[in-house]
Amino acid sequence: MISQKDQEQKQLSTTVDNFFKTFKIGDILKQCNFYKDKGIPPLAVLKFLFTLVFSAKNFYRYLQSRTTENPFGKDVVYRFLNSTSFNWLRFLYPLSQTVIKRHLHCLTSDDRKNVLIVDDSFYSRERSKSVELLARVKDHADNGKYKKGFRMLTLGWSDGNTFIPLNFTLLSSANKNNRLCSADESIDKRSNGYRRRTSALLKMTDAMLELIKQVIKYKIPAKYILFDSWYTYPSILRKILKLDLHTIAMVKAMPRVYYTFNGKVKNLKDIYASVKKKRGKAKILSSVIVGIGTDSDG
Repeated sequence: MISQKDQEQKQLSTTVDNFFKTFKIGDILKQCNFYKDKGIPPLAVLKFLFTLVFSAKNFYRYLQSRTTENPFGKDVVYRFLNSTSFNWLRFLYPLSQTVIKRHLHCLTSDDRKNVLIVDDSFYSRERSKSVELLARVKDHADNGKYKKGFRMLTLGWSDGNTFIPLNFTLLSSANKNNRLCSADESIDKRSNGYRRRTSALLKMTDAMLELIKQVIKYKIPAKYILFDSWYTYPSILRKILKLDLHTIAMVKAMPRVYYTFNGKVKNLKDIYASVKKKRGKAKILSSVIVGIGTDSDG
């Protein structure tokens, strides 16, 4: 007699198999330099890890709780996750492109504006001691305290109803003094793993622009990009405009960031003080057009 738990596991396995078949995950893996090292195909390892996530278990607990024979040893999984040849950055874009273009874009009205969304969050590694490029980074959600971990920059697509993650990158600190661990110098500088370690040292705005350029290569439909005031600098807005994207964002009131208003160069605080506001509880107190510079530096 099959238990309910085994039946649920079988149903989950069937669902995962259908997903991998529908979106041709095996073909995408081949395009992104995924190949087997010693005998177990990467597709089998990825499918196992994918199923594990929806089983609400981590790999360690799985090894501890399984009573039957494991499909493969733990070394196979660790080699798969630590490989420097696999191009994970390239893997996520074509998968997201297929989901958006074939299954979501056709359901979206032409009048609705598709957008890209960029945001960052703190990725905690407080208990870690020897993780490559581990750094003390600022956690804006906790009063700007510096903690051990990374900044996780995420780029996604939305039609207003659905959010699809396109890619992400873990960022260390650009300041060498804030980095607690260095990168492994033995890694081949031609490998994808070395490139990811190099990109982890970029400034957050530069890393964001690199992710956006990849979206444009895959022609994911979007005309606007949304982010918070952390990225809203005139030079960044100019660079995004050159990529044929318009920006919707809050603006941070920084005294040394200037805009052109009525023929004069002013910061945001001075512009706000000089415009006429609407009375009462209007949602928009005032609306003005300002210049953000004429060159790549804003």
